[in-house]
Amino acid sequence: MTVPASSLHHMGSKKRQLFMVLCGIVVTNALLAEMIGVKIFSGEGIFGLPGAQVPVLGAKLDFNLTAGVIIWPVVFIATDIINEYFGKEGVKKISYLTAALIAYAFLVITIATALPPAQFWLDVNAEGFNGSSFDINFAFNKVFRQGLGIIVGSLVAFLVGQLLDAYVFHWLKSVTGSKMIWLRATGSTLVSQLVDTVVVLFIAFYLFDNWTLKDVLSVSVINYLYKFTIAVLLTPLLYLAHALIDRYLAGDTELKHEALLSED
Repeated sequence: MTVPASSLHHMGSKKRQLFMVLCGIVVTNALLAEMIGVKIFSGEGIFGLPGAQVPVLGAKLDFNLTAGVIIWPVVFIATDIINEYFGKEGVKKISYLTAALIAYAFLVITIATALPPAQFWLDVNAEGFNGSSFDINFAFNKVFRQGLGIIVGSLVAFLVGQLLDAYVFHWLKSVTGSKMIWLRATGSTLVSQLVDTVVVLFIAFYLFDNWTLKDVLSVSVINYLYKFTIAVLLTPLLYLAHALIDRYLAGDTELKHEALLSED
């Protein structure tokens, strides 16, 4: 039983709980994706394969992806569910909140990495592998501190992608009605993530670095191919989530009472 909400201020207790859980999922996974995104991994390496060397715009690229893409699909699903049950208002609220918390996290990290390290902490961690010297403060700063371009690019891309997802989702829903969940969920994700992928690379590496537009577009193609594939593969999971949520909300007596009042 999908019950659209025109306002987040008037909903049953179970629907409020659902919104809180979905918000927690989006915020947690978005923050984690930003934190682990500094690591680039080899997609081919997972399967013990050599680089794919895919020809893209005159360049040959491997499937080298940021570690953040591993959990970013969870944000896709949660956003689509928020779209379905809480509308654009719900997506806007959680998007603005998440962006603010990501900015806060980067501020805290900047302060933490600027603090002078204790000498005993440096000493007890001074020995690396095979007796080599190891600067743990340098490693800490290197892992946690990202460039300004990546921070700005991530925040702008996240907000643009999330808001675009909401508008495309509801435009498709106005055309298809309550049917074809796969079309509005997958369609909105594919459009928003195309923009998200290009925006973050354009800002971080074209405006703040020395990449060419060709470099940005080439790497964008590889990243988007992954996101496109995952969005399609996760469609059955989205249907499962809808079925479980509809069953959960069916017992919300407050929601039923509000529905009766709105009919009157």
